[in-house]
Amino acid sequence: MSDKERRDFVNENITLTQKADGLTFGTDAYLLAAYVKPKAKARAVDLGSGTGIIPLLCLARGKFASCVAAEIQPAFGELILRNAEENGVTHRLTLWTGDVRELTAAKLGYEVDIVTANPPYMTAHGGAANAHEEKYIARHEVHGGIFDFCAAAGRILKHGGRFYCVFRPDRLSDLMAAMREARLEPKRMTFVHATYGAIPSMVLIEATKGAAPSMTVTPPLCLWEEDHQNPAKPAQPMVSTSDNDYIYAHCRFPDRFLGGNRQG
Repeated sequence: MSDKERRDFVNENITLTQKADGLTFGTDAYLLAAYVKPKAKARAVDLGSGTGIIPLLCLARGKFASCVAAEIQPAFGELILRNAEENGVTHRLTLWTGDVRELTAAKLGYEVDIVTANPPYMTAHGGAANAHEEKYIARHEVHGGIFDFCAAAGRILKHGGRFYCVFRPDRLSDLMAAMREARLEPKRMTFVHATYGAIPSMVLIEATKGAAPSMTVTPPLCLWEEDHQNPAKPAQPMVSTSDNDYIYAHCRFPDRFLGGNRQG
């Protein structure tokens, strides 16, 4: 491991090597993995996989049988392979290096049951520039935006396959339009708030390819108990909510967040 990398022990007993100056494992990735409903024999693809943490978490909990990590940056692709080896899943987690805009079922050799995506949240020219190009690419739509990620999911999913995505609430209209264009019908949506009094900071979506319109908006997920003097801010010291504790203990959401099809 180089001095530009760090090794962390994260949830589900995973050893994760990350780039010290790149995007590191955070709440959005863990919540997305927890949002995925298990389908033990499924084949999956993770779009823009980074370190491979989302498939590593899902594989650890038996949410699918195997996963292809699609990643455009070769340096991150190499990290994915190392993390797969370190965690003993090289036979279940493989790499596809390339642009998601070029990914097809034909290139994979099959259609898949599940696609996950924690795509870049910012437009190519939005937000502050990052000093490190790899982090900038991970955060900004340099190599494809939300329409491209959803189109890729639509191309590689079976009819009835499921797409799971975490995104920014202020770009929800883009996400919805992109899914509908790719025949990914949103079926379940959860807004994530720091506290009960704060505006949402994330939105989680489950969509089904080729399904009829009908969506459940679940109760909001609040991560921290609020400071009653300032409801938008977590209490100090920060106290996790019971829902957040449950998700981190089980890598799944409580039943009331699961929508109409609870079994996945």
